[in-house]
Amino acid sequence: MKNTLKGIKIISITLNVLCLLLLSMQSMAQIKPNILWVTIEDTSPHFIGAYGDKYARTPNIDRLAKKGVMFSAAFSTNTVCSPSRTTIITGVRTYAAATGNHRSSVPTPDFMHGFPYYMQQVGYYTSNNVKTDYNLKNKKSFIAEAWNENSEQAGWWNRKPGQPFFAVFNYNDSHQSRTMTFPYSEYEKLILNELREDERIGDNEFEMPPFYRDTPEMRKQFARVYNSLKYTDNKVGEILDRLKKDNLADSTIVFFYGDHGEGIPRGKTNGINLGYRVPFIIYFPPMYAHLSPWGKGGVVTDELIDFEDLGPTMISLVGGQVPDYMKGRILMGTKRSAKADHLVFSSDRSDEAPEMVRSVTDGRFMYSRNYLAFMPQARKISYMDQGDIKKIMKKDFAEGLMNPLQSSLMEPRPAEFLFDVEKDKWETVNLAENPKYNKVLDKMRKQLDAEVHESRDVMFLPEYEINLLKGTTAYEFRLSENRYPLKKIYDAAKLSGFRGKDVAAQQVKLLKDADKIVRYWAAIGLRSQPAELLHYYKQPLLDAMKDAYAPVVVTVSAICSDVFANQTAQENVRRYIKGENEDLAFMASNYVVYMKDQTPFASTKKAQPIENKKAKAQKKP
Repeated sequence: MKNTLKGIKIISITLNVLCLLLLSMQSMAQIKPNILWVTIEDTSPHFIGAYGDKYARTPNIDRLAKKGVMFSAAFSTNTVCSPSRTTIITGVRTYAAATGNHRSSVPTPDFMHGFPYYMQQVGYYTSNNVKTDYNLKNKKSFIAEAWNENSEQAGWWNRKPGQPFFAVFNYNDSHQSRTMTFPYSEYEKLILNELREDERIGDNEFEMPPFYRDTPEMRKQFARVYNSLKYTDNKVGEILDRLKKDNLADSTIVFFYGDHGEGIPRGKTNGINLGYRVPFIIYFPPMYAHLSPWGKGGVVTDELIDFEDLGPTMISLVGGQVPDYMKGRILMGTKRSAKADHLVFSSDRSDEAPEMVRSVTDGRFMYSRNYLAFMPQARKISYMDQGDIKKIMKKDFAEGLMNPLQSSLMEPRPAEFLFDVEKDKWETVNLAENPKYNKVLDKMRKQLDAEVHESRDVMFLPEYEINLLKGTTAYEFRLSENRYPLKKIYDAAKLSGFRGKDVAAQQVKLLKDADKIVRYWAAIGLRSQPAELLHYYKQPLLDAMKDAYAPVVVTVSAICSDVFANQTAQENVRRYIKGENEDLAFMASNYVVYMKDQTPFASTKKAQPIENKKAKAQKKP
């Protein structure tokens, strides 16, 4: 009898130990949440129901917002996909790594890894389905190292039993190709015909943004935005349903966001709020509600966040060690960073069209500094120009049918924009010209200056120069003041875009500076000056065509061709368009686009059209 009682006692103790072990394992499992990212393309919050658009049909996204935390001040760090996604995967801003030019191929330091690599180190299965689009030279090895699986079949279902996962699903049905650039017949095939009749939004069932003419032709095109988002919302619902079907909804934190602003003229590629601000929602199941610093379900927060924060947050959330080179904030958990009071963004080359915008926001105001102010907001980008909506806009502008706001999209920009996006969501009134907002303007100028110097923004080098760097990476090169005298360069660049005799006189003087990049920025700045003012500086400009630095020669030759119809200048431009250096060819071609007389280059453009390698890189997603 004693032996029997002893045996029962031993069994009881063993069961208690096993129960404790199981409870401990369950507790550990709860510490390691599953994480699902649902990402969509080219979408501004302006067109989603949860964000206040009463015309939108986005029930699945809206339900997620109702159960989760919705961010009203979330931003992409860039305005086009590949630089945005490069910031996300590396955790490094594009102006620190020189990865801001769309579909470029930039070497990065060996110590830099994609953030999912660090999640793998603590046991996570990482999968990506399927878009990468990183601006990295070693893209293949970078992808292989970051993701356990990167394919159209990738998902949590391929992990080991019980293994925590980080799974990304990207849906391209709201991409600019559907909302704008594909022929209407292709949009009908891919989007409209996939929606039931009752799911579709008609041409007259939404508010037309005031920067477009409200005509039947424009409404037909703009309805594509709403219908593409409706079809995207259906896909979002499907992946969330699968998560629930696999009994994982209770153990998975869900992130939903868009990769940058809306894929329409004045949105994507354009450095204003409509280009940067994105929808962003996080759902915490009850098991992990304690991880949310914003509260439980149905919360709206105005905390400032951007894509630089995502990598550090993910690594910290799963218990990994965030590397020093990632400077973004940790948004949740015991190591949560202090809140930001402002953010800085960038917009650089898209396809064949150079660009240089730096922007600052505090959530309410958006300040944008336009360094290449001679180009309009709706600048020449071959991929965008094939869209019917852009063709209609060009025709309306040529026929004088647009109002001043609508025409401003087609005209040279001011050096600065300042918009109050709380009062003016469509960014119709530029407050940079209003003395009442000088205090806000001055504050944001100083914040931008501080960030440029602290980050040592390497994109103030022309892309031509970045691609010539040898034996180092741009990320490392920028750190040396001797090799990269940023203070001098930035002082010259800060003049660019401003117009007037005093500014032009300073820029002409800088054409003789010892530093070639300073001379380049002097030339770039002069490109934005009015022609009547440049006639006062004809000889210094003609002399600058003999500069030893090719980007200066290209830029000044474009000025002299456009303003003085100088034949030597025209020949220089033609020579660079035909030349072997791709960066110089694109630079010269882009200048021609904004000349008042393009006829001297007609045969040149036909021999080597702008729709070349960089433009063709924008393939169907």
